[in-house]
Order: sequence, then structure tokens, then C-alpha cells
Amino acid sequence: MAIGFPISGTGITSATIIPDKTLNRSATPKVRVANFGDGYQQRIADGINSIGETYSVNFVNREKAVADDLLAFFDQKKGVTSFAFTIPDTDNTTATGEKTIKVICNDWSVQYSNSDHYSVQATFERVYEP
Repeated sequence: MAIGFPISGTGITSATIIPDKTLNRSATPKVRVANFGDGYQQRIADGINSIGETYSVNFVNREKAVADDLLAFFDQKKGVTSFAFTIPDTDNTTATGEKTIKVICNDWSVQYSNSDHYSVQATFERVYEP
């Protein structure tokens, strides 16, 4: 599968959406810290999946119908229901290395560029669930 994610739902044309090449990943480790006297400190990873990941994805100058389907998909997921998102796999040394993770979309916006094309920006948060 290519980088991106499948969309489907009520009133949505089923398709695989490929984000722009400006896909950004941000990682924030969750760490528990115990502070002691004289600046001494101990740290430990907080939980099994201790690195929080967010992805900033852009869909610039998409046809109105595609942008409308994308926005409807995010609206139907309501920031609660996860979906599969295929990303480049940095652990794979081949040029085609990819992996699929589960994400939620908890923030999105649209820019009405003109009547035929819109631009959508979204933030995906990686979730760990079966």
C-alpha cells in the first residue's frame, strides 16, 4: 500500500487518500521523573508505548469533491474512532519501506482556495489499540 489512508463512510466516495509530500512527524517521550536533592534525578519511560507521535498532514489544492469527502470522513470519526494510516518505515532500509499504524484525527481545518479546489490540513495522533 502507498503512503496514505483509505476513507469510506456515509455519503463518502471510498478512496485511498495520499497526503502531500510534506508529511511531518513529531515525537514526544512520556517520562516519569523523580527529583532528589542536589540536582540528582532519576527518569523512567512512562508506559509500554512511551513515545507520543503526531503527524501533520496537508492536502493542498484538492478537488472540491475530494476535500468534501475528506472533511466528512474526519467529521464522522469525531476524533474518537481510529483508522489505518500508512507511513514511511524509518526502521526499514529499503526505499519502499512502509508501515501501517492506527491514528485519530483530532484537529483539521480547510482553506477555501477557490470554488473548484480546497486545501485541508490535519493533525493525526498515533494510538495503540488492538
